[in-house]
Amino acid sequence: MKHSLAAAGLSLSQAQSISNLCNQRCRDIQSQIDVINNAEKVITIADKAYVKMSANPIPGDIIELLTMKARLHSAQAFLMENIRAKDQLLTAKQTDQFNYSVDRPESPEYHTIDELRGVTEQWGWDQLTAPQWQEFLEAEAYASHIGQFIHKGGKLDRLRTELPTMELLEWDMIEDGKRTPVEVNVHHTIEYLGGIHSELSGIHRKHEQKVNYFKAMVKNAVTVENARIIRVNADEQARVDKINELNHALYDTAMKSWNADRTAYQYAFNETRQKEIEHLAALRIEVPARFQSVVDEFLKGLE
Repeated sequence: MKHSLAAAGLSLSQAQSISNLCNQRCRDIQSQIDVINNAEKVITIADKAYVKMSANPIPGDIIELLTMKARLHSAQAFLMENIRAKDQLLTAKQTDQFNYSVDRPESPEYHTIDELRGVTEQWGWDQLTAPQWQEFLEAEAYASHIGQFIHKGGKLDRLRTELPTMELLEWDMIEDGKRTPVEVNVHHTIEYLGGIHSELSGIHRKHEQKVNYFKAMVKNAVTVENARIIRVNADEQARVDKINELNHALYDTAMKSWNADRTAYQYAFNETRQKEIEHLAALRIEVPARFQSVVDEFLKGLE
């Protein structure tokens, strides 16, 4: 990485400000160059001349303008290169990581148990006998389909809600502009629908109770089996823990010694790195003679 960083010279804030001023001056020069053209364009309308495009020939000081633009850009490039260089040096040093070359004590091999997994609800259903499973399926079907018919929003519920509000005479538009009466013959009564609801509710409760019975049976079987598995795992874990505790005690002693040595080396590393960071942070940009006139011109305006 090429740079001109030294103990004396421009600060980074000065360099950034001068770089910005160089860039602005170059843009001003470029604006003068961009409007140069080869001809003026004039349009005549009703014997009156209008300038469509103004004449902007190459200015007499074009060489001086281009020379100045090049000087400004080169000075700006130099300053920005050194600003980046200092930033990279600082970043590299700030992110420099401590590396301790002494291998840490080897961790002991800890024993683990082959833990038994808990069972799921599916396991519980699998414990039912074939007749029990068939009985559950039958009860669930009855409870589901009867429930769909009688519960809120079901067909019977909608019929019971609709019946008291039904009009016995309706009108329909059979021909354009002519209303025709429609006779409404009600074939249900509130009492009949209520009786159907009461009868079906009893059947539904019977089958729903059976469904709940099997669900409770399955849930209880899962709970009992998982409690047994937990006890088995706990006993095995206690046995393995004793072995691991003995191995860890030896490892812990070795690690304490290793950590103490590592901390001492890391402290020395951090102290040295901080001094190097402070040295890099104090570096300035030493301006060579070829860029000094440009820097001096803008530096006066910053004072």
